[in-house]
Amino acid sequence: GIFTIMTIAVRERTREIGLLRAVGAARSRVSQLFLGEAMLLAGVGGIAGLTLGFAIVAAVTLAFPAMPARISPLYVVLSEGIAILIGLIAGLLPARKAASLEPLEALRTE
Repeated sequence: GIFTIMTIAVRERTREIGLLRAVGAARSRVSQLFLGEAMLLAGVGGIAGLTLGFAIVAAVTLAFPAMPARISPLYVVLSEGIAILIGLIAGLLPARKAASLEPLEALRTE
């Protein structure tokens, strides 16, 4: 899931993180970058899921007109909010790891 993707992203971008830190980026800024990416990834996934859900509801409504289905706007907002929250939680550890990298060590990695 998102945790795995973000962990791999930190590993693949170790040199870039080192460069950011070497030019003065604060640990908190590096952490924010990775948390933002995780939340964006989760948010896009949530939107894709909602789109699929709306398509299924439309298909069910067309197939069974006597039983119209409807999705509450509250559920749409809640599900997207939960998706973003999951992204935030899944991104915490990788973001922390990225922020804790020492610039010189990170620049030496291959």
